[in-house]
Amino acid sequence: MSTYGMYFFTIVLVVISFKKDKGKTKKALRKAWRAFLNILPEFLGVIMLVGILLAVLDPNLISNLLGKESGWIGVVISACVGGITLIPGFVAFPTAAMLIKNGAGYMQIGAFISALMMVGVVTMPVEIKYFGKRLTILRNIFAFLFSFIVAYIIGRVVAGI
Repeated sequence: MSTYGMYFFTIVLVVISFKKDKGKTKKALRKAWRAFLNILPEFLGVIMLVGILLAVLDPNLISNLLGKESGWIGVVISACVGGITLIPGFVAFPTAAMLIKNGAGYMQIGAFISALMMVGVVTMPVEIKYFGKRLTILRNIFAFLFSFIVAYIIGRVVAGI
């Protein structure tokens, strides 16, 4: 389904909701707008950072560090960066798409995204507080190792490596 089709479908559903209950629809739209405004600074900040990095780093450098040719070294670099970075998913996926357009490999981006979503170096203090040090460290180690399995599977399926 195209983007315009999704917009049209959403507008139709909002109109139906509005006809069914104006008060609830207005309340939901206000709540959605506030959530959007709360997310916007974070989203714009990361997008601007990625834009600056893409302007400074040419596609050749991105290819060398994160391209298919970088092999497992690029996968390790991507997984390490993903493990220590705290980026929400709605920002991570467009970032990954921009990196792929600029020469990053699928395996490397797979490792980056999976480590980003599963490994929590930045959030470890909070996790230790609730789950204990041993469990937190084990979970992060297994999640980090799993990101390499994800990278391998993506390499086999998508890139045909």
